[in-house]
Amino acid sequence: MVACANASFAADDTGFFRTVDEVARDYASFTDCVPQRDVWIAEAGAEIAGYVRAWQWTQADGVQLYGQLGVVAPPWRRRGIGAALHSWLESRQREMAAFHRSAPRHAHHAFVTEGETARAALLEKAGYRRERYFFTMMRPTLDDVADFSMPPGLEVRPVQPDHFRPIWDAHQRAFRTHWGFSPSGEADFRRWQVSQVFQPHLWQIAWDVRTGEVAGQVRTYIDEVWNTANGRKRGWTEFISVGERWRGQGVARALISLSLRAQKAAGMEESGLGVDSQNLDGANRVYEECGFIVTRRNCVFRKPLELDGAS
Repeated sequence: MVACANASFAADDTGFFRTVDEVARDYASFTDCVPQRDVWIAEAGAEIAGYVRAWQWTQADGVQLYGQLGVVAPPWRRRGIGAALHSWLESRQREMAAFHRSAPRHAHHAFVTEGETARAALLEKAGYRRERYFFTMMRPTLDDVADFSMPPGLEVRPVQPDHFRPIWDAHQRAFRTHWGFSPSGEADFRRWQVSQVFQPHLWQIAWDVRTGEVAGQVRTYIDEVWNTANGRKRGWTEFISVGERWRGQGVARALISLSLRAQKAAGMEESGLGVDSQNLDGANRVYEECGFIVTRRNCVFRKPLELDGAS
């Protein structure tokens, strides 16, 4: 599966790269997918030609969403394998939806990177529409990082284990009004703490000195496996959020500045992040002011899912 996925990722220039250990860890900790039921593989002899995976979650407004991953190795493309796998995936997702009949709406959901033109065409042919664009932004150098100061009354502290819960909860609160937000549960909190992005020594967390609350955060991480595979030294300035009461004061800029310096101190030479193209809090402008530029225009596709037997 990893060989198939990585060949597909490379052909489509997605920028993704997985290892067997990473996939094994992820599959062992899924909270919204049962691989024995929700993964379908196309085999050609001893080789995996392609596969799809289905999972589900509930949006904050009650809409039930059914996500999907689909890959076909380049030698096996244009033979109808992708379409056959996708047909099975939608059938499986209709089965999943039958257990959530009380939901106000159901929708198939797919995130497609800029390079996946064949997958985008398959989805559009199947009746999906482009719902929302998300940008990948890059800062090509970690030199000349602007020094944005932290607002009075806030301070950045080294992260301790007893900080994990308030950091997690603060991020959830900050994102609850964002497009597509889905509340997370205890299983998600536990899974987060064993994920590859859980690197507290790199995080930049702003605390309100008076109240002891988390005012803002940038949860930086470095993907050493991806860097080694691609011959890069890239860090990720990600999971950026500021609590509503502290917005508009330059908290995000100050934390991003600290994050970029931390990445450089860790030996990185560039940094990336992802952002909603229609972010209502002005995040795109903030990131541009911090030296990031748009390098990829990715898209979320959705299609209404009609329940079997629905009136």
